[in-house]
Amino acid sequence: MNRFRFRSLLFAFLLVPMAGLAQQFQTAQPAQSAQPAVSIRVDATQKLGPFKPIWGYFGYDEPNYTTMPNGRKLIAELAALSATPVHIRTHNLLTTGDGTPALKWGSTNAYTEDASGKPIYDWTIMDQILDTYVQSKAKPFIEIGFMPKALSTHPEPYQHTWPKGGIDTGWAYPPKDYQRWGELVRQWAAHSVARYGREEAESWYWEVWNEPDIFYWHGSPEEYDQLYDHAAAAVKTVLPGARVGGPATTGPAGKSGAAFLRQFLDHCARGKNYATGGEGAPLDFISYHAKGRPEVAEGRVRMGLARHLQDVDTGLAVIAEFPRFQNLPIVLSESDPEGCAACSAKGYPQNAYRNGPLYPAYTALELSSILKLADRRHADIEGMLTWAFEFENQPYFEGFRTLATNGIDKPILNLFRMLGLMGHMAGERVNVESSGALGLDSILMQGVREQPDVDALAAASEHEVSVLVWNYRDQDESGTQAAGAPIKLTLAGLPRSAGRVLMHHYRIDDDHSNSYSLWKELGSPPSPTPEQYAQIEAAGQLQMLESPRWLTNNGGELQIDFTLPLQGVSLVVLSW
Repeated sequence: MNRFRFRSLLFAFLLVPMAGLAQQFQTAQPAQSAQPAVSIRVDATQKLGPFKPIWGYFGYDEPNYTTMPNGRKLIAELAALSATPVHIRTHNLLTTGDGTPALKWGSTNAYTEDASGKPIYDWTIMDQILDTYVQSKAKPFIEIGFMPKALSTHPEPYQHTWPKGGIDTGWAYPPKDYQRWGELVRQWAAHSVARYGREEAESWYWEVWNEPDIFYWHGSPEEYDQLYDHAAAAVKTVLPGARVGGPATTGPAGKSGAAFLRQFLDHCARGKNYATGGEGAPLDFISYHAKGRPEVAEGRVRMGLARHLQDVDTGLAVIAEFPRFQNLPIVLSESDPEGCAACSAKGYPQNAYRNGPLYPAYTALELSSILKLADRRHADIEGMLTWAFEFENQPYFEGFRTLATNGIDKPILNLFRMLGLMGHMAGERVNVESSGALGLDSILMQGVREQPDVDALAAASEHEVSVLVWNYRDQDESGTQAAGAPIKLTLAGLPRSAGRVLMHHYRIDDDHSNSYSLWKELGSPPSPTPEQYAQIEAAGQLQMLESPRWLTNNGGELQIDFTLPLQGVSLVVLSW
């Protein structure tokens, strides 16, 4: 029994009522049969291309959470994930209001008008948000939206009351004056240069709006094109070298996403520019969204990875219709298991995957599959943005799609810590062969339903090889005591001169890097004591499966054996 499990069980017996424990043991299901052994072979000499940190992108609806204590703590943790900067995207950066957050709401009051209609620009709240990113060495991923009340063609009602009603109120409408809209964006870009410097502001992404193919935009596609042209021209006037893009549409496998994306690309290629009168529009990156579709089946959560990857692949196919854009960077500016971060698992039971190891295992396979789709389509995937942050004044582990809860990191954040360790040195992806891999085409068509996908993603640099291994199935198996898979990991192509190799083995599962498991074993306290909080917070950090140890390199090859639980993720890092 590992130390984490022993400690957790001890706390459980001391603090959880015996009746509750008895009920837990009575309802535990019998162990399932062991998974077959899986052989995974990594060849460090078979290079597949650069290992780009496409995972280092995050976002959320509520920008005002950024400057709250737990928000600042999480931003600092995100910035510390990797040697390369992470990028952070938020809605509502131009929304009118006093900066008080609510679910799916935020505001900066950047633009108002006086009684005579003269524009008033106030960057106070905006500065507080972007300062938090920049001072932490994260990069703002600027989402240019939403519509200030004074510019909206339909200003009332303006602030929504979700979840009591819909969210598409006055902020979602076109501007009454596109010239004033363009000038607002120009003023924003100029202020960014004055505050942060031209070099810094030009290093950001500038994305126009969010999901204009659905209720986030109460205008026509042509009106969005007009919005885009004026915003892009305004940014380029101040920051000629900035990256401007869009359209941040919903999943292309759906009814509206592909059609809107296609018409937008056609406009950028050959349409009339509404701002300049010329042909086409500047486009430095293309963005769209990809989402899965979890459901409850036979009383358990079943993830929808196939639909998620179909969104990605369909979008790549649409972009391929425009050869002039084939080499542009593509950012999946939301890429998640489903579409509503603020919909808790209590009201939406299909979202119960969010607190435990199922979420990181899903994301590991999602990342690997997206890289394979990009290879197949000869596309340049630049970013895979996780739309998750934290929610203030909500119960612990309420089931929102978050990276942390009340300042305590959840297992999903430890997957990004693993990826940061993989990408800390300039390396390349290398070839992996696994006897437990289902294959990209099978996963794309039907997900991971009948049997788990046991596979890996590997990267190598001059003095290091890192291997991310997962044991994933769409079906949530928590509480079933499902047996793990014996893994025989072979690493080939190591330098023969490296006689001894140092191994660090990190793990996410029920017993490691898992604050949620410990919180439950402590009795799911709604208000943890300071001592409990410290214990749960420590359990939320990335943990090793075993102590670091030195291995013997036998002529450029070595083997590591371990067992990986279902929905578990291991990172094996070898250095010399």
